[in-house]
Amino acid sequence: MRSGQQLQERPSRSRSKRRSGPRLLTPKRVIILGVSLVLVGAGTTYVVRTAIENAKAPPAPLALPDLLAADPSFADPALDAMKAQAAQSLKADKLKEARDGLKPGDLDPVKIVREAPGGGGFNPADFPPGSKPDPGSNKAIGREMAAARGWGDSEWGCLERLWDKESHWNERAMNRYSGAYGIPQSLPGSKMASAGGDWQTNPATQIKWGLGYIAGRYKTPCGAWGHSQSVGWY
Repeated sequence: MRSGQQLQERPSRSRSKRRSGPRLLTPKRVIILGVSLVLVGAGTTYVVRTAIENAKAPPAPLALPDLLAADPSFADPALDAMKAQAAQSLKADKLKEARDGLKPGDLDPVKIVREAPGGGGFNPADFPPGSKPDPGSNKAIGREMAAARGWGDSEWGCLERLWDKESHWNERAMNRYSGAYGIPQSLPGSKMASAGGDWQTNPATQIKWGLGYIAGRYKTPCGAWGHSQSVGWY
């Protein structure tokens, strides 16, 4: 009888264990599963809708000026026109200067500003207290940097004359006709920011940008000097 009772009790214990096990779909799990499905469905709908809208939208091609804006040698027709106009204004003033009997150089297009101009996200800047432009030192920097590019004495002669004419090698020089600024007379001056954030006051940064501009647009300083002699600007 005992063995029989044991045989009868075993299935009942087995069934009681199955009944006491965890339920796979409790109300809480059903709610969580439902919310998850809703979120996944909403996300999928958003992605599909966005893809369809993007496919229907007309392509927006990049403008060439946007692609070349960071290139210091990029020839901007509008800026070139401003340079040409400034050269013509200077020429007209020099004719008037000759008629009025003024001394050569009385109408120097270069003016030395007391505050560095802003632009391109930069505010106007004061020059370091007690600092003074040193054209001789600036020329030494320029000659060394030009030599590093492989430009020898002949090219240096062209560069020296070019920037003597443009700015007198003064990092605070501004063209009174066009507003070009710095030793290389960048127009606008803020273009020199591509060579360094201290473009407003650092001669080396200005020279670095100017040499890159010359190399990109005229190949050599003598090429730039020839152009300047021909049309009055470079």
